[in-house]
Amino acid sequence: MPLHPSAIQPARDPDFSSFPSRRSVVHSTKGIVSSTQPLASQCGLEVLRKGGNCADAAVAVAAGLNMTEPGSTGIGGDMFCLFYDAKTKKVHSLNGSGRSGGQWTVEGVRKDLGIKEGEVGTIPMDSVHAVTVPGAAAGWVDTVEKFGSGKVSMDEILEPAVRLGEEGYPVSELMAYYWERSEALIRRASPNGAEMLKSDPDAKDGCRAPRPGEIKKNPTLANTFKLVGKHGKAGFYTGSVAEALVKVVQDLGGHLTLDDLKKHMELGTEETEPISLKFRAQDVAKTHGQHMHDSSSEGVEVWEHPPNGQGIVALMALGMLDDLEKNGQIPAWKREDHNTAPYLHAIVETLRIAFADANWWVADPKVAKVPTKGLIDPTYLAERAKLFSPDKASATVSHGSPAHSHSDTVYFAATDSEGNGISFINSNYGGFGTCIIPKDCGFTLQNRGANFVLQPADHPNILAPNKRPYHTIIPALVTNVSDGSLHSVYGVMGGFMQPQGHVQVLLNQLVFGLTPQAALDSPRVCIGAGMPEAGDVFDRTVYLEEGMPEATVKGLKALGHQVEVVTGMARGLFGRGQVIRWSVDKVEGKGVWSAGSDSRGDGAAVPQ
Repeated sequence: MPLHPSAIQPARDPDFSSFPSRRSVVHSTKGIVSSTQPLASQCGLEVLRKGGNCADAAVAVAAGLNMTEPGSTGIGGDMFCLFYDAKTKKVHSLNGSGRSGGQWTVEGVRKDLGIKEGEVGTIPMDSVHAVTVPGAAAGWVDTVEKFGSGKVSMDEILEPAVRLGEEGYPVSELMAYYWERSEALIRRASPNGAEMLKSDPDAKDGCRAPRPGEIKKNPTLANTFKLVGKHGKAGFYTGSVAEALVKVVQDLGGHLTLDDLKKHMELGTEETEPISLKFRAQDVAKTHGQHMHDSSSEGVEVWEHPPNGQGIVALMALGMLDDLEKNGQIPAWKREDHNTAPYLHAIVETLRIAFADANWWVADPKVAKVPTKGLIDPTYLAERAKLFSPDKASATVSHGSPAHSHSDTVYFAATDSEGNGISFINSNYGGFGTCIIPKDCGFTLQNRGANFVLQPADHPNILAPNKRPYHTIIPALVTNVSDGSLHSVYGVMGGFMQPQGHVQVLLNQLVFGLTPQAALDSPRVCIGAGMPEAGDVFDRTVYLEEGMPEATVKGLKALGHQVEVVTGMARGLFGRGQVIRWSVDKVEGKGVWSAGSDSRGDGAAVPQ
């Protein structure tokens, strides 16, 4: 798929002709933090100014987001990251996801949920059985230990977030909206709901969801951060926090134990081998009538975290699109093709095929056999791409078998003056997770275990003891093929929207030449949120964000798609992303970071 000549150097004049993009790109020669919450971004900047690098800053941002945007993320959830080391030009990946408890069994959970033999059942998002061991705390500590500068301590890194919790912070607009929507569940999920609400003598039970601009304090979460800052992983997985966590889970009928937490601490965060797919520039000069004088002219390599994460969905879709173009089944897209019906049809159809495979194959590779290499093998992707028809929407797609062929979440990014970049994602999964709060700890527990399947028995993602579930949260990173230099760190949060956002935001930049900010602002498409209804069957609806051309809506319907246009606050379906891109000023010979932050969120990109 050809790379647009402005993939690194944006067009001289912003293009607002096809959709309203009014935010400017943020530039810096030192470093940038881009997140959904300005106060959390300031936590990262403070650490950078103390001598920390982007990895140190990322953990500070994660803690700051837990404090200011607790409905999306927290220390009671999981994390993943991709780190680019500028000195070695190597991409590292960390899997900070937790496992099911050692006493969990399919039979036991089905019995607890009242699912009879032969019935199809799932783990509800608000069930205590959806609580897996939180991996974030260990992930934060290990990120700093493995990739940090060594110039700032864990205590110093968490201190800005501690200060927000103790002194209070004004609640942002979107977070207040989601907080109010979750208030009823927070109240009934556990006896400790008041810790996640604002004190108000005039409110029911003396507390309520905070409103926009009101001050919210969270001293109990600040204390949890202090314990991690002082004792590292032991401050979370042993002692008072661990005891409170296990007690509330067991009181509600769950099966996590202190041994489960201790085991995760001892195993630590897993350093994994990132997976990637290369895009080649196909005669850019001939296609676009220009010559690129930068390293991206030879193509880019897109990096994702391997399963149990779903980043492989994005790589599979991109690989199929590349194959379809090479075989002439789709055209070499031009600027005027952006968000047209034929373009989005190709995006939708390749994502459907990729999700069909991922829904079966993505699981914990330590427990189940996951054919990761086979799923992104060009021969296999070419075979799967044959399911695509340029003239009509596909019927229900079943998963393939590569082994038999030729072989609510927050995303944020940070970079530093040394040229390092980190792509970091941290999540509770659903909004506020299960809303279950360990007493005097100030955070909610995630509901990631809801992604386990309870049937059939041979499914790779079947619930089992000490197993990681299918994970939706995925960071992304892009390097230049020619010299291994960093192109960008980027990502889009939002459950099953995430790989869909990765594909669209990346192509917005590489193929259509949009700036990082415009690439994020552009209206998006989402296929049924990617959420499987049963087995391999997905919601067939194609959700289009308001702002899509009417011709696109009509065109997709004519191709046989069931289309729904999403407006207002419901646009949260399309996620919130961040992009930080690297380029070099050829006259000065100096590197420049250029960043965008999703206008669907409360935040912005902020330079050091």
